[in-house]
Amino acid sequence: QVQLVESGGGLVQAGGSLRLSCAASGRTFSNYLMGWFRQAPGKEREFVAARSWSGGSTYYADSVKGRFTISRDNAKNTVYLQMNSLKSEDTAVYYCAAGRERMGPYGMDYWGKGTLVTVSS
Repeated sequence: QVQLVESGGGLVQAGGSLRLSCAASGRTFSNYLMGWFRQAPGKEREFVAARSWSGGSTYYADSVKGRFTISRDNAKNTVYLQMNSLKSEDTAVYYCAAGRERMGPYGMDYWGKGTLVTVSS
């Protein structure tokens, strides 16, 4: 059974940083794309970033390019999202997701339960 467990959310001031973690278990993710999505209050869930487990492909939403970095630690089966220069509009529940790499960022099969990030202005 695949499990994706997010952690690291919290309250931060605008301009600050947070690092989210996603611990993945239950299968081999070698041909998978690991991603982060977010959903702000009253809005639809949107793509944030994704990276192939092999590290060959990386994708970012325009709104976070240059501020967020997705990375992974193969030994720990963990994916990270380093978020810098946070803005109030980054406030959302952040979800970790995993899907077959050939399906791309919008073909995720598995989802975590989310972690809340609140950026105060």
